[in-house]
Amino acid sequence: MQTLTADEYVTLSERARRYRDAHLKTLKKKPEYNPKLGVDALCFQRWQDDALAGKGLVGALISPCALSLIAIPEPEKLQHPPDTLLLHLPSGHYRLQHCPLEGVAWYQRIILDDLRGIESMQEAAQLAQQLMERLMKPSA
Repeated sequence: MQTLTADEYVTLSERARRYRDAHLKTLKKKPEYNPKLGVDALCFQRWQDDALAGKGLVGALISPCALSLIAIPEPEKLQHPPDTLLLHLPSGHYRLQHCPLEGVAWYQRIILDDLRGIESMQEAAQLAQQLMERLMKPSA
């Protein structure tokens, strides 16, 4: 696993803010909305997969309602983003839905859809880290 650059972390933070700005009104209306949580993109790493048109980034997104697996293909590689992609990770295959985000190819699959029991962003970040560790381990 290669460490992301400072610029890549800034870009991920910016995309998480865009996601928040685009979806927060809708999220607040859901019964599983947790006001203790915000939106953050965590545990991202570079990943090579045909579904990403070669390579891209894979990680987790925390929102006040859910923990999601996110895949971001390299923008110049994916001219016309498909509605779904089948991502191949060591733990298995995961179908993600295209979630338009200001011209960015952003794919999402909700893994945990109720975070009401989570008490802080730190706890949510630990959950995201555990999720990514499990997804990146070969299934037994």
